[in-house]
Amino acid sequence: MTTYVISVPGTFTGAAGEEVRAQVARSLRPADPHRTQMGDEEDLDVLSVNDDGTFTVRLTVDAATGPEAERQARRLAEDALADAGLDERAAPLGPAVITGIDSGV
Repeated sequence: MTTYVISVPGTFTGAAGEEVRAQVARSLRPADPHRTQMGDEEDLDVLSVNDDGTFTVRLTVDAATGPEAERQARRLAEDALADAGLDERAAPLGPAVITGIDSGV
């Protein structure tokens, strides 16, 4: 297994206040990229939100392959958004992308 850092972009199409954002971040906490060397060095936040409502979810995922890691990260992001009461219309996601591999070296 390899630990991947995956970024999943999205957009809040309506109001997503602090409480909603905090719930999403809490749901994603087990996959926080700060637990990797790269996440610590680059200070990667699990959820970054821009003024225009676009956001990026950054997760660590242990998987055998890159495509498997991307699918798993997207599911984690979808589940966290759903936990906060947001569906695919309220917070559509873009494609998951591998942004780092934590090799432990």
